[in-house]
Amino acid sequence: MLDYHIHEYPNGIRLLHKQVPHTKIAHCGFLLDIGSRDEAPHQQGLAHFWEHMAFKGTEKRKSFHILNRLETVGGELNAYTTKEKICFYAALLSTHFERAFELLTDLTFNSVFPGREVEKERGVILEEMSMYQDAPEDAIVDDFDTVIFGDHPLGVNILGTRESVSRFQTADFHAFLQEQMRTDRLVFSSVSNLPFEAVKKLADKFLAPLPAKRGPRVRRPVGSYARKTQVETRPISQAHCLVGGPAYALNDACRIPFFMLNNILGGPGMNSRLNLAVREKYGLVYTIDSTYSPYTDTGLFGIYFGTEGKQLNRTLGLVQKELKLLREKPLTTNQLHIAKHQLMGQLAMSEESNSGLMQLLGKSTLDLGRVEPLSEIFEKIERVSAVELREMANEVLTDEHLSVLQYVPEGK
Repeated sequence: MLDYHIHEYPNGIRLLHKQVPHTKIAHCGFLLDIGSRDEAPHQQGLAHFWEHMAFKGTEKRKSFHILNRLETVGGELNAYTTKEKICFYAALLSTHFERAFELLTDLTFNSVFPGREVEKERGVILEEMSMYQDAPEDAIVDDFDTVIFGDHPLGVNILGTRESVSRFQTADFHAFLQEQMRTDRLVFSSVSNLPFEAVKKLADKFLAPLPAKRGPRVRRPVGSYARKTQVETRPISQAHCLVGGPAYALNDACRIPFFMLNNILGGPGMNSRLNLAVREKYGLVYTIDSTYSPYTDTGLFGIYFGTEGKQLNRTLGLVQKELKLLREKPLTTNQLHIAKHQLMGQLAMSEESNSGLMQLLGKSTLDLGRVEPLSEIFEKIERVSAVELREMANEVLTDEHLSVLQYVPEGK
């Protein structure tokens, strides 16, 4: 299903393209193997700030012209920052594909970070911080990263701190790009009805002339982990809880089996064990789920729920009961069969999103050096055994391994 083209230019930039004949919309973007974990302590929040500032002016465009370049033809321009990636991307009618390609190249490589715009956007980001702090379901996720990874860059909020964001000036952005931008650590990915030859012709125009900039990656390794329990009192009406710990890295053979285990426990399906045991059976929560985020050298597993303060311990007990069942009771043949086909169905549906497919092409190429076709992933899923899932549960889902962070209402 992933039948796609890839071309690498002498400067190290890779072009990825998937032709989808039935669509009129083009999705494209630059994915950079740079994220908040690449920041030094004095740069906390700089990668995310750069993502904002890329829209504020280039060598030939002011902010107004950047924002209107695609909007005037009904297109969309956006970006995001994660712990290990920055992405600048667009969606628009494929008849305007060149317009998006040129603009994305301009803001990715030619941003100038005007001082006046830095000051304005600083206020925007500080407001973004306040917004997340006012949403405990979001704030607890960021704080849990710190519980697990401590002062390691993976434990630092992607937004940075108020102190660090308040210090950044134009020179800081240029210095960060000089340190981190590497042409062999970024890709341009696209999904549209255009033939590869047409996309490559534009890439020859926009990507091929860019100067090569290569260099080794220097990332601080993750240190030792010690389980923690942390309770914070907050002015909130509901208790919030996150339970989790380190998990498997991107290149670990356990990655796909653990995705299945996570899916069984608290994935997006309404038939997840946590949803059935806590929400459907007792009505104790509105939201309860588990997530698994693999990184290049580690991973993070977590279970989140919010509940009435007086029900916190009961709900946590039900969660621990489900974890114990996975550790002690292997899945039956029928349960394993259902879990496999549910995950395969979800993965297949995710490829129906052309925007998601465009990003998948880029991320997989940067992380794994290739894109795993669904057929290969399905084969790995089919090989997973109940014994293997139980072994992983006894490695990752134990009380001795999992940390707990709780937000509890004041006076409760």
